[in-house]
Amino acid sequence: APGWAGGAPATVAEQQVVSACLAAHANKYGVHVDISVLGRDSVGGTVPYSTDELNTYAEREACFFGNLFTGEGTFAANDGAYLEYDESTVRTCGLSSWSETTACTPMAHVGACRYYCTLDTTRTYYTRCTYNGVTYRPITTRMQPQDIYRCGDNVCQLTEKCGTSNTPDSCAADCGPCK
Repeated sequence: APGWAGGAPATVAEQQVVSACLAAHANKYGVHVDISVLGRDSVGGTVPYSTDELNTYAEREACFFGNLFTGEGTFAANDGAYLEYDESTVRTCGLSSWSETTACTPMAHVGACRYYCTLDTTRTYYTRCTYNGVTYRPITTRMQPQDIYRCGDNVCQLTEKCGTSNTPDSCAADCGPCK
């Protein structure tokens, strides 16, 4: 947002990119997770990325869009598949399961990017997302596969709880029974 950084009022494009970037970095658990951030900047240029970056961050995560400056809110949608019943991640604001769609309020999870967004010509990131009749400039994120956890991998992750089942909310194999 070069204009805004220079003291001018933020343009709508700058508002949208700043809002999307803030949303993309939201983390329900407050722990650091490296991500790849892709898209276009507020003047339409491509955020630089490399093949190495795409290979390292091989898991398509989400798209984020909205406008915090106008009160329109921020939105997230899955770019990849929904998490399986036994999977979890600290990046739950973007990559969610079917059942967990309110994990990061006030950010709203709205389903899948493909329903709202248009991919660039290389099919690497989204160039625009339209929601509730408003077109936004989104940010697309990718993550490392090891940042998706599975109940049953013998490690009780931050996203897993004790219990008697094989889901993150009741992961006996990794966290044991509740006492």
